[in-house]
Amino acid sequence: MSSSTGTTHKPVYLAVYDTLADWEPGHATAQLARAGYRIRTVGPTREPVTTVGGLRIQPDLALADVRPSDAALLVLPGADLWDAGDDLAPFARTARAFLDAGVPVAAICGATAGLAREGLLDSRNHTSAVSFYLAATGYGGGERYVEADAVTDGGLVTAGPTEPVAFAREILRLLKVYDDEAVDAWYRLFHDSDAEAYAVLEKAGVL
Repeated sequence: MSSSTGTTHKPVYLAVYDTLADWEPGHATAQLARAGYRIRTVGPTREPVTTVGGLRIQPDLALADVRPSDAALLVLPGADLWDAGDDLAPFARTARAFLDAGVPVAAICGATAGLAREGLLDSRNHTSAVSFYLAATGYGGGERYVEADAVTDGGLVTAGPTEPVAFAREILRLLKVYDDEAVDAWYRLFHDSDAEAYAVLEKAGVL
């Protein structure tokens, strides 16, 4: 069953910025919201941003107003801007503040490169799109790169752009949203279209 039943959680902060990759955080945020977490969007400012898919998002908060103590998790989706300059570097610095405070962070696709530049992958096992993508940042964590769909280490989840379901799986495990059997079944249903997993989730009250 969901570990959120009858409990109150701190919100999950979802970073939003221009060129955000729409498909990457959706499985995670949808399942977290269904499990009782409030999703609050955090932009560079309170000004609207536009995703790569053309969706316009009005952030709930500006990054300057974010405090790790107020959140259960910071989610950093990919975006073209991660590799186009330093515009999103403040989000990587905020990720450092979260991890230093013991609050988990989940980064996918281009956001992993931003964290690499910030030095946050040098001492943690991690993954991304491909190893040479991160190597191009000049970071010092190449020996910690793992060929996997998603990796969790030291309170940090990383994944590549083709693995939004595995990304969500790691987040659900990290926050203990469901027990291991339910998380595994959820992954098998949404990643593998395993019809048998549906009955497990229905029994657990997840669907």
